[in-house]
Amino acid sequence: MNSGGIALETAFEIVMTVFPVILALMVFLCLIRAIKGPRIADRIVAINMMGTLTMVIIAILAVKMNEGYLVDICIIYAMISFLAVTLLTKVYMGVYAERKKKEAERSDNTNLD
Repeated sequence: MNSGGIALETAFEIVMTVFPVILALMVFLCLIRAIKGPRIADRIVAINMMGTLTMVIIAILAVKMNEGYLVDICIIYAMISFLAVTLLTKVYMGVYAERKKKEAERSDNTNLD
C-alpha cells in the first residue's frame, strides 16, 4: 500500500527528533533576548517563553520515549515556571514603585526650592 511515500512511523520519528532540536534553538534565542533586554518586560516574557518551550520539549520526549513520569515532571516544571515569573513580576513592580516614589520626592523637592 506504500506508494513511494514515507511510512507514518518514519515521519513520526523524524518529527519527534527534529522538533525538539528546533525548540532548543528557540530556547537559546529566548535566552539571548532575556540577557539583552532592552526592557525588563522583554526579559520577563523571554523567561516565561523559555519555561513554556522547555515544557513542550519535555512533553515531546514523554511521547517519544513512552514514559509517563516525564509528564509529571512537565507539570511540576510548569508550576515552578509560573511561580518564577510571578515572583519576577512582583519584584519588578516593587522596584518600579520605589523608583516612581523617589522621582516624585525629587520633583517635590525641586518645586519647593
